[in-house]
Amino acid sequence: MSDLPILIAGGGIGGLAAACGLAQKGHRSIVVEQAPQLGEIGAGIQIGPNAFHCFDYLGVGDEARSVAVYIDALRLMDAQTAEDITHIPLDQPFRDFYGNPYAVVHRADLHGVLLKYAEASPLIELRTNHVVTGYEQDGSSATLLLKDREPLKGRFLIGAEGLRSAIRAQLVGDGEPRISGHTTYRSVIPTEQMPEDLRWNAATLWAGPKCHIVHYPLKGGKVYNLVVTYHRDVQEAIAGRPVSKEEVAQGFEHIHPKARQIIEHGDNWKLWVLCDREPISNWVDGRVALLGDAAHPMLQYFAQGACMAMEDAVALSHCIETIDDTETLLQTYQDMRRVRTARVQMNSRLIGEYIYHPDDAKAAVRNHVMKGMSPQDWYNQLNWLYGSNGIEG
Repeated sequence: MSDLPILIAGGGIGGLAAACGLAQKGHRSIVVEQAPQLGEIGAGIQIGPNAFHCFDYLGVGDEARSVAVYIDALRLMDAQTAEDITHIPLDQPFRDFYGNPYAVVHRADLHGVLLKYAEASPLIELRTNHVVTGYEQDGSSATLLLKDREPLKGRFLIGAEGLRSAIRAQLVGDGEPRISGHTTYRSVIPTEQMPEDLRWNAATLWAGPKCHIVHYPLKGGKVYNLVVTYHRDVQEAIAGRPVSKEEVAQGFEHIHPKARQIIEHGDNWKLWVLCDREPISNWVDGRVALLGDAAHPMLQYFAQGACMAMEDAVALSHCIETIDDTETLLQTYQDMRRVRTARVQMNSRLIGEYIYHPDDAKAAVRNHVMKGMSPQDWYNQLNWLYGSNGIEG
């Protein structure tokens, strides 16, 4: 059955990265996506050196670099006082230490790089309007079940359909995702609409009690990505709902005017309620495995969701190159990834509580510790994350 294609459910960044990685190793895949066309919603994402390690491994390094915006620093500001807590310069010493840069990119641009590779590859078949309902397997193949369509049979199946993956629902059966109650509002504005004194070429985070504000340039500096987050204890999962500027501003009265003005300059705000899931030890069932948010959905605070999905793709393609037995390769892929991804999931929650959103004494401790850290301290602190491409763990 080795001549059967590999099936990938989900045509987002993770699914396409998996297809690209498998094609790099000479393996044919079929990617199915429920949407009528392949594309990405959302705005900017941050991509650390570990993502660039993955781009190179997946064969899209030059293309990914061409759409990225190379910022000068990661800046952490105190949203109540407008004081600079710390910053990590992203200059040549940073690149030398990790072997790659840190950048920001529009999510659609990154998806477009992977999509272009997939469309050009004779080993990748893309199918839209395919709604996944589940899977079956018989020990020699996996079958993808689809709504109102004939099932597809493959060598194995990768579930990469995101937070509410139908493949995960059958494989893990853990119900609805955990709703954090944190509301995130997003806007993208022309650079000329951004306050002049904040047009920094940096990924800037203003940290305040139960809230934070993020901004950085995109599209070659032509626009700014704005992200505003607040603990509103919302218990409904919402994705992309248009909201008023007044709603975004609620609760930010205690924030310094320099940071608060970002909300006033934003337009066409849209709301997401952040969700994740508990880390799990098993996301493989025979010839079926999960990847990306389907396996390990995480809060946004470590800026690693897309990076972890691409690392998964690298690990999967590495395993298929070195291991012949399908079930063994999927177990090995999982074993390579589960501790690292669980660590990022857990740290994403901790960062939200103790770095992004603390108040009073906790905030004072954060400021005291971080103000004393040198660039080299930061390099060493983050090496476990940025120094890997997903194979080393």
